[in-house]
Amino acid sequence: MKTRSIQKIIPARMYNMGDLKVRQPLPSPELDYLDPFVLLHHGHMIHDENIPLNKTGVGPHPHKGFAPVTFLFTGSLNHRDSRGNNKTVSAGGTQWMHAGMGIIHSERPQSLEQELIQMWINSPAKNKNDQPYYHPLTKEETPFYTSEDGKITVNVITGVLNEVKGPIPTLTPINSATIHAQAGGKIKIQLPPSHNAFLYLLDGAIDMEGKEIPGKNFIAFHNDGDGIEINAIEATRFLLMSGEPIGEKIVTQGPFVMNTEIQIMEAYRDYRMGKMGVLIED
Repeated sequence: MKTRSIQKIIPARMYNMGDLKVRQPLPSPELDYLDPFVLLHHGHMIHDENIPLNKTGVGPHPHKGFAPVTFLFTGSLNHRDSRGNNKTVSAGGTQWMHAGMGIIHSERPQSLEQELIQMWINSPAKNKNDQPYYHPLTKEETPFYTSEDGKITVNVITGVLNEVKGPIPTLTPINSATIHAQAGGKIKIQLPPSHNAFLYLLDGAIDMEGKEIPGKNFIAFHNDGDGIEINAIEATRFLLMSGEPIGEKIVTQGPFVMNTEIQIMEAYRDYRMGKMGVLIED
């Protein structure tokens, strides 16, 4: 295996997103887009116990043209949408939705504390008007493997890593895994050479290329090898993703990821006309 070199190490700066505060390394001044990965939000929320949980989190809002995905690390999250889906997943689970032609959904916490990553993954132009679909995955349903030293667990959500296949289907080839490492753990992970790839560290620290990289950093790799090597200095959790570039221009605005400004305007029109459905929460 030829190890990929680091392209950029990007700090996850804090941003206000309505009433919520999240860390956002992508997009950032250092990296606008890592095709097909559009946006990463890392949120660690402790909700006010005096406010009902169904009044916190993120209320009904639209999406179109991409896959909004939520990886749960702590707590529980309920997803509801205008297609009638209603599912709660807890720590170790994943909420994966292809917004397609447009859908309205909400994400409400089911516990006072939550830690999660939300990813926006672009869809090809030919799929931006597909029928939406939603795929929840619990921790118990998520296949995994461990490193040779037994100190690292790789939970495979999509794609294939070390011959372990993730159960969630994707529109383009995408590998995704949440990884938990004990201090001193080492692992090599093979990735397709054509894929763009990154790690996002939630906490702890790892060693790569002789550099100590602490948590809350995003590591983008050059496409100059067929894998990565990770050495955990401290206990750490991180998200690994790789994806085949789509190679199409994107335009992002609000909750939509399209290919042209006109398509963005059409998405807003469709939402206002009710073409993305209606979600009325209890």
